Amino acid sequence: MYHYRTACPKGIIDRSVPYHPVRWAAQPRPDRITLALVWAPVLASAAAAGYAAYAAAWPSSQRWGPSMHALPGTTRDIALTFDDGPSNETARFIDALQRLDVPATFFVCGRNVQRRPEITRLIVEAGHAIGNHTYSHPCLPLHSQARVSDEITRTQDAIASATDEMPTLFRPPFGLRSPALRALLPAHGLRGVHWSVIGKDWKRNADQISGRLLRRTRAGSIVCLHDGDQTSAVADRSQTLAAVLRVVPILRDRGLRFVKLDSGGAA
Repeated sequence: MYHYRTACPKGIIDRSVPYHPVRWAAQPRPDRITLALVWAPVLASAAAAGYAAYAAAWPSSQRWGPSMHALPGTTRDIALTFDDGPSNETARFIDALQRLDVPATFFVCGRNVQRRPEITRLIVEAGHAIGNHTYSHPCLPLHSQARVSDEITRTQDAIASATDEMPTLFRPPFGLRSPALRALLPAHGLRGVHWSVIGKDWKRNADQISGRLLRRTRAGSIVCLHDGDQTSAVADRSQTLAAVLRVVPILRDRGLRFVKLDSGGAA
């Protein structure tokens, strides 16, 4: 017998009822074919998503076009690179780099180049390398091949018009590649560039940027910083500039040598 208590308006009443345990009918186990039919699409989708994530974002990936994320060889070279210019801040970076005697590579957006062609020329005249960072800074994996091609072509044309030079380097916005780059980069004579170290300077102060760079930078590193803010007309990169002034002498004291990039690696 199974005893239980229940509440009622007159109080608590004890009741006794027979207890018969429930026996659930045994369920047949799915066979291997059924399991395969259920899980195969799920696993295939997960594998495809993993492949796309690797191809789009992993620094060393070559799946969607030729790309470098570190300098070749075993030299003591490192490369400073700056994205999203030219901006109202770029001339200050050029002045600071001249005082430090450091060459760098600037990945510029076509819209910014058209806004400030004189600063774009100044980058080249100061001896720095210049690269294509698309026209409007979109997230490339979300767009068609036609849109990606237009972003690259318009920026190539804008840089050539401002500097009389045609870039050979390309960095995708947010570091995210598109499968369209596999055909488009060779067609434009471009080589992709990722990074070994990124300062995350869009959200950190000079102390945090400096600490991150000094902890992570070593021989062969390509360092990514920003002298602009996507295609905004005005940017504040004072924290980045302060960090550059701080870390360059320290990295040089470690025996590292600053170089600019070209399509073969370092120049």
